[in-house]
Amino acid sequence: MFKKKTILLISLMLGIMAGVSIYFSNKAIIENAEGKLFSDVNKIPYNKVGLLLGTTKYTKIDGFYNPYYTNRIEATNKLLKAGKIKYVIISGDNGKKNYNEPELMRADLIKSGVDSTSIYLDYAGFRTLDSIIRLKEVFGQDSVTVISQKFHNERAMYIASQEGIIATGFNAKDVTAAQGLKTQLREKFARVKVFVDYFFGTKSKFLGKKIRIPE
Repeated sequence: MFKKKTILLISLMLGIMAGVSIYFSNKAIIENAEGKLFSDVNKIPYNKVGLLLGTTKYTKIDGFYNPYYTNRIEATNKLLKAGKIKYVIISGDNGKKNYNEPELMRADLIKSGVDSTSIYLDYAGFRTLDSIIRLKEVFGQDSVTVISQKFHNERAMYIASQEGIIATGFNAKDVTAAQGLKTQLREKFARVKVFVDYFFGTKSKFLGKKIRIPE
């Protein structure tokens, strides 16, 4: 009986700690993004560079087009055509054979009419943390327009603030609540992980030689 009560008490305490961590992490990230997020291309200020955060093109379960992906492509296209960014860095995962987020996104942007000379690729954006750190350390940028869905932009912009980068976010169209339920749940823990990473001083997995983006 004593053992059961102890296990129950420990589980309860861990649950409370997890809930508190999620609440305060979420609060800090949302507050940091206030006034810096835009959904209207006509209202967002100009930045030389946009950072398109990668994702898979097809859903894992049924192999259909991933709406997060297609909506980010559309959002990037809007910014470039409106002259709100001059260049876009596509940062995504290229860690497995036959899986290359930056190349796929580049191909689809070019298909949509984007000039290939406006596109730069970051093949080592394995995590949002990597993408933001490499934006500054590899591509030499200290200001940026982050392009993803709102929830992702908020987290990326918090990381940018910790790295001394001035960031605004352009919100790609989100998905329905039912489609995005799993992603939204995962996002809660990803926000806690941001603070864990900074507590332990986590660095980008790779850096490499610097890439110059012209004026």
